[in-house]
Amino acid sequence: MNRITIIGGGNIGLSLARGLVKAAYCDASSITITRRNLSSLEEEKKDGFNVSDQNPEAISDADYIVLAILPQQIRKVMDEIAPTLRADQTIISVASGVSCADIKEVLGQDKVVIRAMPNTAIAIGQSMTCISTDQADQEKIDEVSKMFESVGSVVVINEDLMTSATALCACGIAFFLRGIRAASQGGVEIGFHAHDALKMAIQTAKGAADLLLQMGSHPESEIDKVTSPKGCTIAGLNEMEHNGFSSAFIKGIKLSAKKAGGLYND
Repeated sequence: MNRITIIGGGNIGLSLARGLVKAAYCDASSITITRRNLSSLEEEKKDGFNVSDQNPEAISDADYIVLAILPQQIRKVMDEIAPTLRADQTIISVASGVSCADIKEVLGQDKVVIRAMPNTAIAIGQSMTCISTDQADQEKIDEVSKMFESVGSVVVINEDLMTSATALCACGIAFFLRGIRAASQGGVEIGFHAHDALKMAIQTAKGAADLLLQMGSHPESEIDKVTSPKGCTIAGLNEMEHNGFSSAFIKGIKLSAKKAGGLYND
């Protein structure tokens, strides 16, 4: 069984660790989680995970090392672990805007590096994770894909699209959540209690997503099914478009992609 060290016990790191165990990908005893403040990992320790505040020691017997840290912090961590890394260990980075070349510049050109961009739905096993690499062999790519498929869906993409993936999938989950929040606020304005409006908006959004996933259809074809001539649905959609709904969404994704590409150097 592969041994995994997750450097960074934040939301993504902890969700990945728990998701891998829940999906029976591995046992908790096969995972080490690191964090500067070990008191924050007391619950994980009780659940059988190994915990540490010493990154070089924590990676000593790992097959896979996950860098689940902010791009602004990754250089310091890489400098810390570089002397103890071995060529047979695989580095998985979830840091936005940090290329394989950036990582190899610090850790060594002989290292195997794979980038992964999950989102916070990893906490419930519903992440959309994009994976890319520069030179890792197919066996390593397949193994990392399998790892993240245990906590959601995976798409393998070219590395030059990783900042775009950050915007669409990682930042994107916040965009869709804001849309649900806006729908619930609209529901309150037309007469529903806040808790009812939120429940209705959430289930409607979930139904829309599941409809596309299960039917394999295009959004416009499903929209056509609920828009009738002179009807209320098309009136609402057109009002949103007149006020820039699609344009604002697209511009937000583009700006997030631009920002994500510069995080490592900010």
